[in-house]
Amino acid sequence: MRPSGRSPDSLRPIRLEPGYARHAEGSCLACFGDTHVLCTATVEERVPSWMRGSGKGWITAEYGMLPRSTHTRTEREATRGRQSGRTQEIQRLIGRSLRAVTDLKALGEMQIRLDCDVLQADGGTRTAAITGSWIALQQAIARVRGSALPGRSALTDHVAAVSCGLVDGVAVLDLDYAEDSAAQADANFVLTGRGGIVEIQGTAETTPFSTDQFQALLGLAQHGITQLIAAQKEALGLGETP
Repeated sequence: MRPSGRSPDSLRPIRLEPGYARHAEGSCLACFGDTHVLCTATVEERVPSWMRGSGKGWITAEYGMLPRSTHTRTEREATRGRQSGRTQEIQRLIGRSLRAVTDLKALGEMQIRLDCDVLQADGGTRTAAITGSWIALQQAIARVRGSALPGRSALTDHVAAVSCGLVDGVAVLDLDYAEDSAAQADANFVLTGRGGIVEIQGTAETTPFSTDQFQALLGLAQHGITQLIAAQKEALGLGETP
C-alpha cells in the first residue's frame, strides 16, 4: 500500500486554478496533492538581443522555492547570490517544455516569461510547474492575440508532466515526497497531448532498472498525462484544440 493509500496508477488529487494572479497576463495555481506551485506568465514586447529581427518570439522560465515551502526553512537563493544547479536545470526544463508546443514564428517578436514559485513542496514540483505553466501560457497568448498576435494560435498542442518511480519494486505514478525519497528509481516524463515525448529524466537510485520496468513507468506516465491534459482542458473550458 502506498503511504497515501493510492493505487499504483493513481494521481494525487489535482487542482488547476487559472487566473489565480490578478496582475499577470496568465496564471495558474497548480496543486498536485500537497505540492502547490503558482505559475504566472508575463508578456514583454521584446525578445532577447540574439533574436531581434528573426520574426520569432521566445519563451523562458524562472523557478524558485519559497523558504518555508519545505519542512525546514531554506535560504533564498537571492540571499546566497546565486542559483543552485537544480534551480537552473528545472527552469530550463520548463522553458524547453513550453517551447516544444509553441509556434515561435506565430508568436511574433515578443517574449513570454513564466515564473514558477513553489508555495508548498511534497514532491513533483517541476511536473506541477510544467503542467500549470501551460495554462498560464495559454491565457497569456489568448489575452494578447487580438492586438499582438496573428489570428492563428501560437500553441500547437498541450504539454504536461508527471513523475513515476519504482517503490519496493512496484511501478507507481505521481510520487509524493515519501515515495520519492525511498524510490529505487524515479523518472519525470514530459509528454504532449498527441503523445509526443518532449523529455524523459530517469535515474536509478540503487540498482539499474530494466527495459521492462522502464516500459511500465512510461505506460503509467502516459495514463497520467492523459488525465492531466483533461484537467487542463476542463480548467480552461477548452475543446480538443489549444
